[in-house]
Amino acid sequence: MDRPDREEAFALLREFNHSENLIKHALAVEGVMRHMAKVRGEDEEKWGVIGLVHDLDYERYPDQHCHKAEEILRERDWPEEYIHAVVSHGWEICTDVEPTHVMEKALYAIDELTGLVTAVVLVRPSKSLMDLKVKSVKKKWKDRSFAAGANREIIEKGAGMLGVEVSDLIGEVIEGMQAVAADLGLDGSLAEGIEGGA
Repeated sequence: MDRPDREEAFALLREFNHSENLIKHALAVEGVMRHMAKVRGEDEEKWGVIGLVHDLDYERYPDQHCHKAEEILRERDWPEEYIHAVVSHGWEICTDVEPTHVMEKALYAIDELTGLVTAVVLVRPSKSLMDLKVKSVKKKWKDRSFAAGANREIIEKGAGMLGVEVSDLIGEVIEGMQAVAADLGLDGSLAEGIEGGA
C-alpha cells in the first residue's frame, strides 16, 4: 500500500472496534493530530490517519496493545513509517519503540490528554468543547483522582519531547478537538438534550 487514506483507515478502525467510546477517542486524536500537523506545516492527512488507527487493536487485544496493531497493519501492507508511529505511542508503556519523528512525539503527547480534556468537558454544565478554557483543564489536572486513567507523567514527558509547555499543549488539544466536537458529541448537544428532557 502506497499511502492509506482516511476512508481505508476508518474502515479498518471500524473492523476492529465496536465501542463508541474508542471510536470517539480515535476521532479526537485524529482531530488533534490534523490540527498539530497544520500548525507545524506537516502532512495533515498522514498525521490524521495515524491518529485514527493508533489504538486499532485496543478493544480486541488489550493485552497485546500496539504489538497486535503492528501485526494487523503489516498484514495489510501499510507503510513502515505509519506502523512505527502507531507502535511508538506505547513507548515505555507496552513497547520499547521510542517516538523519534515530531509526528510520533505529538501522538505520544496528546493521546492521554484527549481523554483528560473529554472528561473535563463532560463534567461542565455546557457539555461543550466550544467554551472550554485551558485553565479549566489545568484545574482538573492538579486533582490526580480526576480522570485518573489519564497519565499526567506521559503528557508531561510528551510535551517535553515536543519542546512545549503543558498549558500550550492543552490549548492545541482543545483547538484540535473543537474542530470535531460534533462528531465527539461534545458540541453542547448533550446539555441541550438534558435541558430538553431527552
